[in-house]
Amino acid sequence: MPKRSEEMLMDLWMSLLLVWITCVLCVSVTPIIGQSKSTQTGGSAVVASGLGEGQRLLSRAKRGWVWNQMFVLEEFSGPDPILVGRLHTDLDVGNKNIKYVLAGEGAGTIFAINELTGDIHAMKRLDREEKAEYTLTAQVVNADTDEPLEPPSEFIIKVQDINDNPPQFIEGPYRASVPEMSAVGTPVTRVTATDADDPVYGNSAKLVYSILEGQPYFSVDPNSATIKIALHGMDREMREEYLVVIQAKDMGGHMGGLSGTTTVTVTLTDINDNPPKFSKSLYEFVIPEDLPIEKMGGKVKANDRDIGENAKSTYSIIEGDEQGMFIITTDSQTQEGILRLKKPLDYESKRAYTLKVEATNIRSEPNSGVPFKDTATVKIVVEDSDEPPVFSKPMYLLEVDENASINTVIGTVNARDPDSTGSLVRYFIDRHTDLERQFNINVDNGKITLAKPLDRETDMWHNITVTATEVRNHSQISRAIVAIRVMDINDNAPEFATEYEAFLCENGKPGQVIQTVSAVDKDDPIQGHYFDYRLVPEMLNNPNFTIKNNQDNSISVLAKHDTFRRQKQEMYFLPIIVTDNGNPPMSSTNTLTIRVCGCSKDGIVQSCNVEAYVLPIGLSMGALIAILACIILLLVIVVLFVTLRRHKNEPLIIKDDEDVRENIIRYDDEGGGEEDTEAFDIATLQNPDGINGYLPRKDIKPDLQFMPRAGQHSGPNGVDVDEFINVRLHEADNDPTAPPYDSIQIYGYEGRGSIAGSLSSLETASSDSDQNYDYLREWGPRFRRLGELYSVGESDRET
Repeated sequence: MPKRSEEMLMDLWMSLLLVWITCVLCVSVTPIIGQSKSTQTGGSAVVASGLGEGQRLLSRAKRGWVWNQMFVLEEFSGPDPILVGRLHTDLDVGNKNIKYVLAGEGAGTIFAINELTGDIHAMKRLDREEKAEYTLTAQVVNADTDEPLEPPSEFIIKVQDINDNPPQFIEGPYRASVPEMSAVGTPVTRVTATDADDPVYGNSAKLVYSILEGQPYFSVDPNSATIKIALHGMDREMREEYLVVIQAKDMGGHMGGLSGTTTVTVTLTDINDNPPKFSKSLYEFVIPEDLPIEKMGGKVKANDRDIGENAKSTYSIIEGDEQGMFIITTDSQTQEGILRLKKPLDYESKRAYTLKVEATNIRSEPNSGVPFKDTATVKIVVEDSDEPPVFSKPMYLLEVDENASINTVIGTVNARDPDSTGSLVRYFIDRHTDLERQFNINVDNGKITLAKPLDRETDMWHNITVTATEVRNHSQISRAIVAIRVMDINDNAPEFATEYEAFLCENGKPGQVIQTVSAVDKDDPIQGHYFDYRLVPEMLNNPNFTIKNNQDNSISVLAKHDTFRRQKQEMYFLPIIVTDNGNPPMSSTNTLTIRVCGCSKDGIVQSCNVEAYVLPIGLSMGALIAILACIILLLVIVVLFVTLRRHKNEPLIIKDDEDVRENIIRYDDEGGGEEDTEAFDIATLQNPDGINGYLPRKDIKPDLQFMPRAGQHSGPNGVDVDEFINVRLHEADNDPTAPPYDSIQIYGYEGRGSIAGSLSSLETASSDSDQNYDYLREWGPRFRRLGELYSVGESDRET
């Protein structure tokens, strides 16, 4: 039934719309014509009535036809083209010789005109959201010649809107947040829907908003689409997230309108509306008394239903810790309270503690006035532990004289067992701190005694470590540092600060200061050093020198006359006794050496001896010797360098007259026996004739005067090689010019006397043994020819 009513209402609206359009078109296309008839030709009108003959009245040409804008309904899809409107001109008085011409946007494609009647039809289905209006031009022309009968006129065809687009939420879906416990009416967010229909014409784009899902928690303003809180006391801890569905409907929300929906996810943000709450009202911990400082003794936890910063709490001890034994801190990760030791526990002095711990929120709401907090009780029981001995002092300072005798008691250390059982304690010295074993300690009473003599001038301080161990439990050990200071006694005599050597000018004046002398003492008296200088008794009446006290622990040596001469005495020795102010006083005799030198008028030393002469320029005898040694070393290096350079420049080929080396000459031929120790040229064996039977040796220096002796000539070509070699060997042995060089020479002919078996066939003819060479055939094709030569029969051998 509602659907039928809606269709009837739509039909009524369409009928009224068509009637209204028809009325408008009838009014808009009515020609605007004057009361008098006129004939429009060439753009001017001639009025015939009211004028004399031959008179012509010229007047402004008026439009033959005008009309207003036309309308066409969008989305119309009838079986025939829809009539948009009709054009009519006053020139159309039944004359069939005119036609209407249409031009402009969509002319001929979207809009078509009847040339005779001027009716305009829409040929296609139009969409206002694609194009809302079209601008066209109409003109009346002569049907035969197409000449325009009047100027063109422009008009507009507007596409009328219908409600064919639903509202849309372009930015959806939405997410929003609002603090929990917000008051009713608190805005949450605002949504926006758009409608593509014409907002000016009708109610097609007039939107009304409503909430489809999300009641009774939220509401929406129907016009502004603002979502608001609709329920009091919305708690995040109960429910954190809500889904709200918003609908936008056009046509002002009336029946027949189109609608669109979107979703809004609303999250309640946390506020600090929950206090921290301990999971237990009483916590009990057992802590051993030997727990180190800053170590954890227990944990407490206050839970908070809030999240983030609102759930963070701080912990504090508000009662029961008057001695400041504990401290509680907050773990940033777990939000637990960590109970730690601030001072060491002692089971023997106090065995239990009762603390009151408070947890307080870091942040507080402005309207609450005070921060949320909660308290809990913490009971701590101290557990007894076997503690190591405790020294009466963490560090002991002892003093001993450096001349103290062995086994002298230096001091005593004391340690006790803090446990209630009170175990006995034994004392020991850590020998890593007393490598020289200079001290001992009594294991029972802790008395430290001297084991070796001490010397303050060697070591003033000795730092040793003493350990105390329980008798019943050797693993319980404590340590204490004992610093032993060695006290000074006057056991070192003063002496000259350096080995002085003074120089005296021959032309010096009487009373002139020759040298200033000072002394040093290894001892360190409390009242400081004071030295007394005096000449030895034998030199009290020294005619040459005297001393003067400078009142600063130094003296000046003065000359008594100016008659010192090097030729008479070049060197003087002045013994001086130095005494300190110790108890008892110590003294030593030191000798000052004084050299007599020749000086300039200004008192500058010019010549004493070699050492004295070079001293003014900063060189001693040792330095001078070192310089001379360096010069000699440089000369030796230069000579070696020149020698090596000369040998390097010599040619690699040794000249024959300088060749005195022992030679080893190798040939590719078979060597001789053990008796072949002389060198022969293989060319001689290959050419027995030679050059007049004489070939020079290449392994010795040749003698140009040596000529072959008579009878030393080679035989004919058929000479026996064995005989030839023997002759040459005899000549070489008897040659006085041949040096006794050892030579190794390889010959193609094997010498006699070799213990090695011969592979040569020279003596095969004289051999009585039969040699079988058939195995050469088995060596392969390469030895086939060799096997054929040697593998012959007896008849061939005789031949």
